[in-house]
Amino acid sequence: MHILDDLKARGLLNQATDEDGLRKHLSENTVTLYCGFDPTADSLHIGHLLPVLMLKRFQESGHRPIALIGGGTGLIGDPSGRSTERQLNSVDIVKGYSDSIKEQLASILHFDASESGAVARNNYEWLSSLTVIEFLRDIGKHFGINYMLGKDSVESRLENGISFTEFTYMILQSFDFMNLYEKENCTLQIGGSDQWGNITAGMELIRRTKAEKGEEDAKVFGLTVPLITKSDGTKFGKTAGGAVWLDPEKTTPYEFYQFWINTDDRDVIRFLKYFTFLDLQEIDALEKELEEAPEKRVPHRRLAEEMTTLVHGKEALVQAQRITEALFSGDVKNLNAAEIEQGFKDVPSTTIEDKEIALVDLLVTAGIAKSKRQAREDIANGAVYINGDRNQDVAYQLTDADRIDNTFTIIRRGKKKYFLIRY
Repeated sequence: MHILDDLKARGLLNQATDEDGLRKHLSENTVTLYCGFDPTADSLHIGHLLPVLMLKRFQESGHRPIALIGGGTGLIGDPSGRSTERQLNSVDIVKGYSDSIKEQLASILHFDASESGAVARNNYEWLSSLTVIEFLRDIGKHFGINYMLGKDSVESRLENGISFTEFTYMILQSFDFMNLYEKENCTLQIGGSDQWGNITAGMELIRRTKAEKGEEDAKVFGLTVPLITKSDGTKFGKTAGGAVWLDPEKTTPYEFYQFWINTDDRDVIRFLKYFTFLDLQEIDALEKELEEAPEKRVPHRRLAEEMTTLVHGKEALVQAQRITEALFSGDVKNLNAAEIEQGFKDVPSTTIEDKEIALVDLLVTAGIAKSKRQAREDIANGAVYINGDRNQDVAYQLTDADRIDNTFTIIRRGKKKYFLIRY
């Protein structure tokens, strides 16, 4: 199947310039394409995953992706999709962010010396050496003010105001496309739907500079993926705890797994098509399973498995599944300290120094019970569990044997209220 047909079947082709020409271009050439990622934080989040995976899809079809890290444009700020100005970060901060993002991209794309091997580039390399005179004379002259004002990324900001700094973002991104076209024969730029104006502006800059030199039109193309929306109206990639990051230190593999497994029934098949590399026939079969036995949540588990393995690896998936099963069953004593750190990251916790402590005293100290009287009643009534095991001994003393990896004790009160004791 031609890659454009696969993208269409998955609902991933939002807009494309000269689709017939692009189809022919992809069929006849090993195409170099790029997508840009501005380092606005020290990690990508799952809102970035779709364009990253688009690069991977093209790579697996034999084409050569460039992951462009916006070390230069990240110092300016992209007005697309925003109602206010971005906070400007220092050069050192943006460089640190850029290095982190490059590592994350390398874990998903294949960076090697083969014909379709991905490469990372940083536009700080060429933007930082531009002089103001060069920028205005050689690049800025090709952009009419009316043309720029007509772009969605600028027009949507006029009411609330846009600085000259962010106004020039389109020109800088256009220069990126021209630079990659001239130096690396990059003929296709992809991005989110909010990048359409910037992509077509880059194509126009390439055509104008070619015409200025008396050369024939360049065969360059643009393609965008759709904006991801959730059926319940909430923003994709956001949870009660904030963004879902690719960095395991910011969003643990367990939390990452849980995000996908909790996908709404109305979204899960669409997300399988968007984010996984499963064959479309297999996804159709999963859709039938959802229709016939929705309570089994088979597609949800498959989505969570595929995405966790892709981003964090097989070992992290196994760990996330162990934590999930332990929390579901209540049998948490077989988890290790690292797994407890992940699975109980957001539960109330208390640090104690006592080598031995009475269970009644612990419940009060940790805020699990309001008083010793209530603590004794909860224990006697069978509402208190230590590492998954019910304990009804009101005189019980916790010892080293109650510590998991000599680091944690997990107290559960009732069916679902967990508390983490650290030593």
